[in-house]
Amino acid sequence: MVRGVMLMSGGIDSPVALNLVLRQGHEMVAVHMDNRPFTDDTPLEKVVDHLALLRARYSQPIPLYLVPHGSTQVTLMRNTDRHVGCVLCRRFMWRSAERIAERENATFLVTGEALGQVASQTLSNMRSATSSVRLPIVRPLIGLDKQEIEQAAKALGTYGISTRPGVCCQAVPDKPATRSNLVQILREEERVDVESILDECVRKSVLL
Repeated sequence: MVRGVMLMSGGIDSPVALNLVLRQGHEMVAVHMDNRPFTDDTPLEKVVDHLALLRARYSQPIPLYLVPHGSTQVTLMRNTDRHVGCVLCRRFMWRSAERIAERENATFLVTGEALGQVASQTLSNMRSATSSVRLPIVRPLIGLDKQEIEQAAKALGTYGISTRPGVCCQAVPDKPATRSNLVQILREEERVDVESILDECVRKSVLL
């Protein structure tokens, strides 16, 4: 059995993607990036409920790591170009997930990304974000549109959980870049201490 790490948000996409990977018989660990104070408690509550449903369905424990990410957002907002903030944010998410994967002896990462759904999911931005990690990344929803994903979520039983009221991440810039250049992204990252930020995030992560 192959073991992977799933980046879980409280949205519609990630539980659908996780379901597809679990359906293939893989053993999974979930990682939720805690964006408080730029959001409220509801994303974590939704993730907990999503996992409860999937644990029961597949009789699998699916451990959940909560990784603090709010302080990283603050550092990025203060020191880097806000237009590429989403890409930089994703790079730290991927790195954190990869560190958890190393801890859990997992060999791949999974995300609910679908091509072009939001600014961080354009082809150039996904490339810039995922160049920060070495492990292979699985995107089960990559070719689906939003309607197809919503239909799958309703069939799975997670749609009602995902669409409960909550605060979206307030760290998203007003005009996020839809195209990024890796050279530019690396130049922006030089403005912060990447390893120090990452070490603190993973050190403070909690296994729920």
